[in-house]
Amino acid sequence: MKNFEELGVHQDFVKGLKDLKIIIPTDIQKEVIPILLKSNTDLVGQAQTGTGKTAAYGLPLLQRINPANKVVQGLILCPTRELVQQVAKQLFKFTKYSEKIFTEAVYGGAKIDDQISALQRPTHIVVATPGRLIDLVKRKAVDITNVKTVILDEADEMLSMGFKEELDEILSQLSNTKNKWLFSATIPQTLDQIINKHMAPDAHRIVVSRSNVINRDIEHQYIACSDNEKLNVLVKFLGTNKSNRGMIFCRTKVNAQKLSKQLIAKNVAAEALHGDLLQKERDKVMRAFKKGNLQLIVATDLAARGIDVDSLSFVVHYQMAEKKEYYTHRSGRTARAGKKGISLCLITPSDITQMKYFEKELDIKFKKIS
Repeated sequence: MKNFEELGVHQDFVKGLKDLKIIIPTDIQKEVIPILLKSNTDLVGQAQTGTGKTAAYGLPLLQRINPANKVVQGLILCPTRELVQQVAKQLFKFTKYSEKIFTEAVYGGAKIDDQISALQRPTHIVVATPGRLIDLVKRKAVDITNVKTVILDEADEMLSMGFKEELDEILSQLSNTKNKWLFSATIPQTLDQIINKHMAPDAHRIVVSRSNVINRDIEHQYIACSDNEKLNVLVKFLGTNKSNRGMIFCRTKVNAQKLSKQLIAKNVAAEALHGDLLQKERDKVMRAFKKGNLQLIVATDLAARGIDVDSLSFVVHYQMAEKKEYYTHRSGRTARAGKKGISLCLITPSDITQMKYFEKELDIKFKKIS
């Protein structure tokens, strides 16, 4: 069993990892860290959310930064503001014992003037959503001409959110960049086009097998019910978990809003998290949730991207996930840091085929509860 030092990670970063109780590298970390540290290269890593991708690319990136050179040397692109914030925070934690490496997070929905003034400080790494980065480059608020490493995190999500043109534009400006690293849960055809256009033909391809994707500390359960019974079944389940925190997932923002109102009407304190919320509203909900002042969040798949909250006892799939990647991402909100967790699906007859598909594809078994 290799540790991070054996993979080539500098002891200053290993010390920071130990503080975070990150001791044993995950499969994706074991595969990609030695490759990314060895030499300049392009790499495509296929692994689900929750497999430790941030450390897999973040540690080699940090090790490649020259702290004495006060220019932007690394660029990380992410689909959502939450993931941008999460990645920037992780990099900061990794550098607790190293030379100062400055990371700036920039994303839409926040005041651009504040981000422009923040970028005037020495900055080594920029973590950004694609649209906001292009805006800042056009305003000459950030200089990416010295970028030696560009990373696309959750690349398939960036495409599903309509960022293909922005990614093309950014990568075209970075055509001479020595390292292009792309991480994605899936590789759809549109993403293959990006890879073929902007990455070296001999780019490394690393795929983490599906059997290593799902956290084995999660118990997958289901309750069979009709659509009309769902709300009462959910309220009953929440009633038996009054002291525990969790997330409830819906497919659309309309459903998330409706369900949070229905829960509030039944005296269950819940807040909805969806794409229509203003940034300050989202931040307020997330602050309350992370501090433990809010017990439940009702979220859409997209709005939950990048949410990293410890000590969630359960997730409930009020509406079944449309894709196996979404199911993995939803479930991965619970059972963190060695704890146990429950992933509960409220299943109607039309969901049975999808549930069996997830069992087969993700190598899991759903347990029926009454």
